[in-house]
Amino acid sequence: MSSDPRTSLSVRQERAILVKVVLDGESRTDDPLAELAELARSAGAEVVSRVVQRRHAIHGATYIGKGKLEEIRQQADVFEADVVIFDNDLSPSQIREIEEATQRKVLDRSELILDIFASRARTHEARLQVELAQLEYTAPRLRGMWTHLERIAGAGGGTGVGAVGGIGTRGPGERQIEIDRRLAAKRISLLKDQIAAIDRRKVREVLARKTHFTVSLVGYTNAGKSTLMNAMTGAGAFTADRLFATLDTLTRRWDLGGGRYVLLSDTVGFIRDLPHHLVASFRATLEEAIHADLLLHVADLANSEVERQIAAVRDVLTELGAEGKPALLLLNKADALADEALLTVLLRHYPDALAISAKTGQGLDRVREAVDRRMRGEARRMTLSVPVHDGRALGFLERFAEILERRFEDDRAIFEVAIAPRALEHLHTIAADVRHAE
Repeated sequence: MSSDPRTSLSVRQERAILVKVVLDGESRTDDPLAELAELARSAGAEVVSRVVQRRHAIHGATYIGKGKLEEIRQQADVFEADVVIFDNDLSPSQIREIEEATQRKVLDRSELILDIFASRARTHEARLQVELAQLEYTAPRLRGMWTHLERIAGAGGGTGVGAVGGIGTRGPGERQIEIDRRLAAKRISLLKDQIAAIDRRKVREVLARKTHFTVSLVGYTNAGKSTLMNAMTGAGAFTADRLFATLDTLTRRWDLGGGRYVLLSDTVGFIRDLPHHLVASFRATLEEAIHADLLLHVADLANSEVERQIAAVRDVLTELGAEGKPALLLLNKADALADEALLTVLLRHYPDALAISAKTGQGLDRVREAVDRRMRGEARRMTLSVPVHDGRALGFLERFAEILERRFEDDRAIFEVAIAPRALEHLHTIAADVRHAE
């Protein structure tokens, strides 16, 4: 097997140099490589050095300037680095040029995130989604990435017209590239069919729950969604202080008190510049958020980049077609906040937000009350007539309406109630013989 660095995209247990090019006009941060460092550590790499370059424009061949590229090569030798990870997305030719200059494997941001998702995938569904995203990302890069193409390009070794290894990698090597591309395209088509079937099943499952009020947790990765899920429902979801700890959706009943409840779902975390292929392939997993009646947007109050993270989550929701959906912003990890002034500023920017701590339980009663109000909606007063033998309808009214008066006439119960339009809609869904009495 060749020792070419592109034979493996994994970064687990490797020493990594992190690189970022900051272009003019980009927003500046105190530590531009902080998030990439967390991603690298989440993938299992040891960060040994960081390099940041500010430029007016990217270098066409190597993305980063030649001087910085030489600096990276020297640092790779000094720190015995195995991999160079860019916080930018690189073209196949740029990756190839940087690898030749550094003699190290080079990954860009998207490849790193794909690697993390691959290591976290546990269910059959998640593995299919990750494989599709990886194939769609790497298929256009076959020419620059697959080392066996050079080895089987053919014999001859000449340099004249038609010689092997020329401008277009002529001869049998060109045929091998086409074979690889066809195999990749066939596998992508198969995965898309399988995921489409999963997507249809997911949609049916989600829509089947529409007789219930559904709430979905969304937020930046590691914002504390799973911890909040456990605090609210006792679901026992896996939690860890790392990026993308869980990829699978979990739905549990969340009791609000007074016999009322909603269905609460935890979803995969978002991140800025989330690779488009991942958003597309994980759409089935995110159906819970797309069709939810209410989104609980969990943000990490203790993170200095919290406002940028809030914006990144909203961007992904827009890409999913879920923008404008009713949402409640929860500023989590209030117990870890070092400067109370930050909370004051954020609440001025987001006046409807709630400061909470999923870890200590701070503010969770206010969240329940807010969700209960959203579920009930603006109640309207009316008179309803329900068959006395319809226990499901009677129980629903007891839980989701304020009963002002009740009486019985023959085989029907007459209720004077204050009920929200959505609750009334649900009542008609579960009970065929509900009449509006005068």
